[in-house]
Amino acid sequence: MDERGPSVHYPYPQILFHQLLEQAADRDGEAVAILFEQDRYTFRDLDELSNSLARSLQDRGAGPGSRVALYAKNRPEWIISLFATAKIGASAVLLSAAWRVGELEHAFSLTDPAFIVVDGDLVEYVREASFEGELIGLGDATPGTLAFGDLVKESSCARLNLEFDPEATEVLLPFSSGTTGMPKAVRHTHRSLVVAALQWKLALAMGGGDCLQTFTPLAHILGVANVGAGIASGARNRLFSRFDLESVLASIERDRVTIGIAVAPVALGLSNHPEIEKFDLTSLRFFDWCATPVVAEVAERFTRRTGIPWHTAYGCTEAPVLTANPPDRPDQWRLDSAGIAGADVELRVVDVETQERLPPGEVGEVVVRGPNLMLGYLPESANDEAFLAEGWYRTGDIGWLEAEGWLHLTDRLKEMIKVSGLQVAPGEVEAVLLAHEDVIDCVVFGVADEARGHVPRAAVVVSKDSDVDEAKLLSLVSERLARYKWPVAIDLVEEVPRTASGKALRRVLSQRFGA
Repeated sequence: MDERGPSVHYPYPQILFHQLLEQAADRDGEAVAILFEQDRYTFRDLDELSNSLARSLQDRGAGPGSRVALYAKNRPEWIISLFATAKIGASAVLLSAAWRVGELEHAFSLTDPAFIVVDGDLVEYVREASFEGELIGLGDATPGTLAFGDLVKESSCARLNLEFDPEATEVLLPFSSGTTGMPKAVRHTHRSLVVAALQWKLALAMGGGDCLQTFTPLAHILGVANVGAGIASGARNRLFSRFDLESVLASIERDRVTIGIAVAPVALGLSNHPEIEKFDLTSLRFFDWCATPVVAEVAERFTRRTGIPWHTAYGCTEAPVLTANPPDRPDQWRLDSAGIAGADVELRVVDVETQERLPPGEVGEVVVRGPNLMLGYLPESANDEAFLAEGWYRTGDIGWLEAEGWLHLTDRLKEMIKVSGLQVAPGEVEAVLLAHEDVIDCVVFGVADEARGHVPRAAVVVSKDSDVDEAKLLSLVSERLARYKWPVAIDLVEEVPRTASGKALRRVLSQRFGA
């Protein structure tokens, strides 16, 4: 078998993204949808507030074809703005709250939003970036901005009930992570987002009795998937403005969280927490590890200490849900695989050079297609190398398939390090380093070498009182891996640079240490 078709077909409704919220409000309007600090928002609250904001935006000229940028930390107003934008046929441009002037200028040049919903403490960066549209301020009043609170108060909360083509109407513009270059805007339609929300619901077996947490940025596709799946399921969603490990653990106990969702830095923090046993985590069905490669030693350490199993899944900004461990068969869950193709996802592994399909066991690039796939990128010139014939999207991930369809991911195509013609996967070296109990975080990256082309180098964060040094870590790697995979140096650093979703910024380290 050389490819995997959909493992199952799901009858996705032909609806618009915001109708997931409207259906939830009609079905169980008084149920709690969002928990944020001390506040609670029901499904009806979210629907009515987004209706009011939608009407106020419409009164100011926004509508089909318009774009509304969201530039704020996680907060309920962000979610309300997302659905308000969808209800008028506009699309939401998702800007990381960590971005500053240069990144904003790049995003504005690609997407040209007419409005921006912005945290008060971020307004200065919007102005420095010469934004020419209208600013909608969150929090305390900021001169020269429209107050979000006033906009939701001034208009009716009745639904607009506008009709759009879900297959063709753009509704969301998140950005690719930009780990190897400038971020690209990813164009999603109502259809692809509805499918992604329902696929994530299925992958996590999420229902009305569940409670999940969202501390990863809403501006990342994982945050949007959490919101969509939670609303489609009727589940509660505890929202955090930022990640704080103590607050997350306390919330699991207090809110009786049933589904935990983690990326690598979070998993590391959980597994190394000195007093994790004092928290009552018995409400958790599992933690899901997604967005970053699984480090088995880290996952197993957490499970040994808590008894909580790990579920794994895989997706990308361009196609949010691709594979997952089967949610109804926890006895089959594996840490060495990202799972099997999700509902209506087609998946192949192809030769990097020829794009020919490869048989099971052979390593190549993962390509996918399905109803959750983006329309394409901005700038449009980026689409030429992103797609193969017949609509197959090139993920840029390197991996291989078992004959039964289990996917193994080894690294990113553009992050592989070619040493004297031999490929080194950074993730393989990182897994060895992370197995050391004093290593808190690490990233392996390539630097130029006159004789060998490129060589691996590592940046490592160790625990505060550790006596581990470069020599001890190099000795560990030399015991486990072939010589050509050994880092030319291991730099002990305070922290490693990562995107908001936890992906390592290897190019930053290559520039810093490769000079």
